[in-house]
Amino acid sequence: MAWLAAGEGYEITLEDGRVVARRAGGRQLKTLPKALRDSPEADRLRQLAEWLERHAASCVAQVDAWMVSSLPVPTELIVRVWPDEAWQAALRDMAVVGDDPDETGFLRDVTGDGELKVVDLDGETVRLSPRTVTLPHPVLLPDLDDVRDFAADLGITQKVEQIHRATWTRPDGPDAGRPETEVRDYAGGKFASRFGLAARATSLGYRVSGGYATCKVRDGGSSTEASVWIGEPYWDGESETGALSWHDEDGRAVRLTEVGPVAWSEGMRMAAALYAGRTIEKGGEA
Repeated sequence: MAWLAAGEGYEITLEDGRVVARRAGGRQLKTLPKALRDSPEADRLRQLAEWLERHAASCVAQVDAWMVSSLPVPTELIVRVWPDEAWQAALRDMAVVGDDPDETGFLRDVTGDGELKVVDLDGETVRLSPRTVTLPHPVLLPDLDDVRDFAADLGITQKVEQIHRATWTRPDGPDAGRPETEVRDYAGGKFASRFGLAARATSLGYRVSGGYATCKVRDGGSSTEASVWIGEPYWDGESETGALSWHDEDGRAVRLTEVGPVAWSEGMRMAAALYAGRTIEKGGEA
């Protein structure tokens, strides 16, 4: 950002989200002078910093939503938002797929001609200009372990957790010892209070509705909601995680054999994340 006049011979700007000052045209000061701390100019910059932080978080959330649902994103949209540093940080190094499933690579830049510069899985930099691209959920990527190794070799870091996102694959065939519509792998995680369990769910980005923590996923063209029982809303005693189940858009329970790969992985990821915060008794296994 440019330096802004702030009176009394000072100039101020934002640096890493905080207000910093200098004498007009001089070197940056180590601390913000007392005369500027409550000035209108400094206050406006703080408000701007807060807005920029919210904007960056919303960009990450939107890219995460595109990835989790593997929705096609217009290439033109990516080109238009790319100059915005917050969007650029959220999108850079995301794995993208063009018209051809073999057109998979990591997004590194956007050209002035509106093409996407992508490093493909052969290590070559190529230009793509499909009408839309998808940011695939990692469970849908073939040879995911090889893709992860390649990303590590390239030094890929992602603002949105994609390549190194924890994934679960649905077991093939029915399990004779498992109910038809629920999974209890992460049930029984004890918490000191239902409030604490609900707070953990919301802090992880999940919605709490009634007695459940939920996450909605668009998988294979339809919407599926995964839910984990966390206890009655107004219960103030100890609580524990319950079973994980999935429901369709009409609220009907989905058989485990019919749960899509992304919905399965994201549901299990939610259940595992909630269970990981449980109270561990002394002498118990972590």
